[in-house]
Amino acid sequence: MNLPHMPHPHIEFRKKQGAATIASEHTGFNGWLAVNITNVVGTMWCAYAFAVLAMISLPDAIKAGTAPLIAWIAQTFLQLVLLSIIMVGQKCLLRRRTKQALQTYKDAEALLEISNDLHALLKENTSLTEAVHRLVEKMPDRDVKQ
Repeated sequence: MNLPHMPHPHIEFRKKQGAATIASEHTGFNGWLAVNITNVVGTMWCAYAFAVLAMISLPDAIKAGTAPLIAWIAQTFLQLVLLSIIMVGQKCLLRRRTKQALQTYKDAEALLEISNDLHALLKENTSLTEAVHRLVEKMPDRDVKQ
């Protein structure tokens, strides 16, 4: 029963497919526009520009009293400046997670190849063992005395 080794079809499929990345996903015009706006707004330079813009209205908020000052902090500074800073942090985290995902993908690819090689070796070993058994069966019985 010497069957040739047939790798699992998923191995070839994975080789053709490659790793799933954000760049390989089709997002259409809306996705393209959102990504480009996010790339511009999600920079520290944009956060600095928003901070400067927010500071222009700070003196008026201070003069107006406590409630307008709190509103300025919550509605102007926090939303305008921290949003960009949070986006920068998210982009940094995304890069790290993407790197980890690609490493995991490569590890899985290697494990699939090792498993495929092991499967081929097991088939070869089974074939050789069967051949040895056939040869042993053909040998005449000998009474070995010690």
